[in-house]
Amino acid sequence: MQQVLLNLINNALDAMEKKAGTIDITTSLEGGHIVITMADNGSGIPTANLHKVFDPFFTTKPVGKGTGLGLSICYGIIQEMGGEIDVKSVVNEGSTFIIKIPLKKNH
Repeated sequence: MQQVLLNLINNALDAMEKKAGTIDITTSLEGGHIVITMADNGSGIPTANLHKVFDPFFTTKPVGKGTGLGLSICYGIIQEMGGEIDVKSVVNEGSTFIIKIPLKKNH
């Protein structure tokens, strides 16, 4: 989870580099899932790119700034935990990533 949160925070910071901004991280329990929501008020992601953000090597960052692997790795980690990750975004308003991880009972 540390890898996932660190990557999302770094991406949010990159999205806000041209202006001061905020990152809000909230957690909750919903229907047997831990839900982590991370929202920023950065540059946002164009609608045309939303379906590609978790694809390996997809990046909108300049050459040398990003590899396009961060969100793909996050996706893989969350999937391995039996969870899901989704994104909602509006250009010039920011992005929200929602992570849902199922609670597991100890045996």
